[in-house]
Amino acid sequence: MPRVTTLTVARTERLTPHMVRVVATGPELASFPETGFTDRYVKILFPLPGVQYPDPFDLDVVREQLPREQQPRVRTYTVRAFDPARAELTIDFVHHGDAGLAGPWAAAAQPGDTLRLLGPGGAYAPDPAADWHLLVGDEAAIPAIAAALERIPAGVPVHAIVQVAGEADEQPLDTPGDLRLQWLHRDGGGTGQLLAAVAALAFPEGRVHAFVHGEAAEVKELRRHLLTERGVPRDDLSVSGYWRRGRDEEGFRVYKREEAEQEKIAAGR
Repeated sequence: MPRVTTLTVARTERLTPHMVRVVATGPELASFPETGFTDRYVKILFPLPGVQYPDPFDLDVVREQLPREQQPRVRTYTVRAFDPARAELTIDFVHHGDAGLAGPWAAAAQPGDTLRLLGPGGAYAPDPAADWHLLVGDEAAIPAIAAALERIPAGVPVHAIVQVAGEADEQPLDTPGDLRLQWLHRDGGGTGQLLAAVAALAFPEGRVHAFVHGEAAEVKELRRHLLTERGVPRDDLSVSGYWRRGRDEEGFRVYKREEAEQEKIAAGR
C-alpha cells in the first residue's frame, strides 16, 4: 500500500484570481523522497463529510472497512516546490469558484488544516543536453512549467507557451535560461489556441526537449503535431493530459482507460 504523508497547512496565498498556493509542513516530510523530477506530483486524499475515518488515519483500514463510496476522493496535483531544509511542501491549486473539489478546499484552507497525500510520482525533468526546450500547457500545468523553468541551464533557449483565462492570471516565471514566454488568454479565444501557437512557432536549430501538458483533447492534437509535422522523436517528448473538459478526476480515469483500449484496438493488439 502506498505510504500516506500527513501534513499541516502552514499558510496560503492567492497568486492570481484563479490560483491559490498552499504551503504545508510536518515532520513526515523528513522522509518525503527527493525525486529530481520537475513534474513531481502527489495524490491528495480528501475526506468525505460525515464519514468517520480511523484515528490515526490508516488507508489500509479505510479501504478494507469502508465501501468505495465512503473512501476519500483522490485528486492529483503537481508539487510546485519542496524545501527539505524548511520542511515545506508547496502546491498551487487552480480555483474556479465553487466548482470541483480541490480548488474550493484550497481557497478555504486555514493554517492548521490537515493535508494527506500519496506519492510523489513523476517522469520529467529538462534534459541539460538539449539544445533548446519547449514548455506548453494551460494553468493546470503552470506549477510543472515553473519548476522546469528553474532547472533550464543558464543561457539555454526555452520557449514557454501558457494558456490562462485572462491577463490577470499571468504570473511571474523565472529561469536561468533564455526565455521566450507567450501568454494566451482563453477569454474569447476558444479551443485550439495552444496548437495554433505551437504550429506558428519558428523552431530553433538543434534538438528540442518538450513538455506538453494540459487538457487531454488539446494535448492529443499537440502530440500529433510535434510527432508527425515537426518530427520530434518520442523520447524527446513528455506529453500528457492533466484533465478532460467536462469530467472530474474519476471521469478522467475512465476516459484514459477508454483511450488506452481504443489505441490497442487501432494497433491490432
